[in-house]
Amino acid sequence: MSLLRIRTIARLTGIREATLRAWERRHGFPRPHRSENNYRAYTREEVENIRRVAKLIEEGLSVSEAIAQVKALPVGALPAGERLSERFWSAVMGMDTDEAQRVLDEGQASMDVDTYCDGFLLPLLREMGGRLDIAREHMASALIRQRLSALMAAEGTRQEGPRVVLACPARDHHEGGLLALGLYLKRRGWRVTMLGADTPAEALRSACAQVRPDLVALSFVRHREPEEMAAVLRECVQACSPVLVVVGGAAAREHLKAIFSAGAQYAETASEMMAQWQQARGASNRT
Repeated sequence: MSLLRIRTIARLTGIREATLRAWERRHGFPRPHRSENNYRAYTREEVENIRRVAKLIEEGLSVSEAIAQVKALPVGALPAGERLSERFWSAVMGMDTDEAQRVLDEGQASMDVDTYCDGFLLPLLREMGGRLDIAREHMASALIRQRLSALMAAEGTRQEGPRVVLACPARDHHEGGLLALGLYLKRRGWRVTMLGADTPAEALRSACAQVRPDLVALSFVRHREPEEMAAVLRECVQACSPVLVVVGGAAAREHLKAIFSAGAQYAETASEMMAQWQQARGASNRT
């Protein structure tokens, strides 16, 4: 069993050593093991319980209320998916790549592909910006992107079916959601051309001329000012014309007017995007 010293726990959780000792005296939490030298030492599960207490305090609970809630439902008693998530965060906070990989392996072995992607990997991607510093966020996102890429590759290639080009626009480097979308579409019979992160408009133009897609999907995650967003959208839509362009991602929602003005569509989910493509195809067939 891997144990961590109190100094390490304070660094990982943001809770001072003196505060952890005070909680132990007053509330019986956390409950450290004792090393041969009588130093306090904590399991990774206890570290995650401390992090949960800190989060509850940030949300407005008193220290005693937060500790009581976590003691009533510790990490080990959480549902399997939540327990895996907490183990993943604990491993990432400790920069333990091997343990993080083991957690991802266990999740993949215990879930079907859609649940693993939509119910496990994507929530981890969405949460990491608020949980992690830059170094740990890079590590965690790289692990998840590798996993999504491997799942896509395992789906093999298709000779028939509608074709989609997937890209993040220029200066947008967050492609995790795009990879998940590619996996979703491949599992439903689409041929996927993945351009990935930081794709300039000229690259979109070249890809559309080469593969003649039925649809282009763009993922905007990086925040942009309205003027920049409008300019990037115009360039991308013009580069892909006359192919339907559907825009999504966390940073797209606040720019709906610019999206529609540029001649693109907006989709909150993959199923919405597919419905818009079906609608556009039906309208084209009627003309």
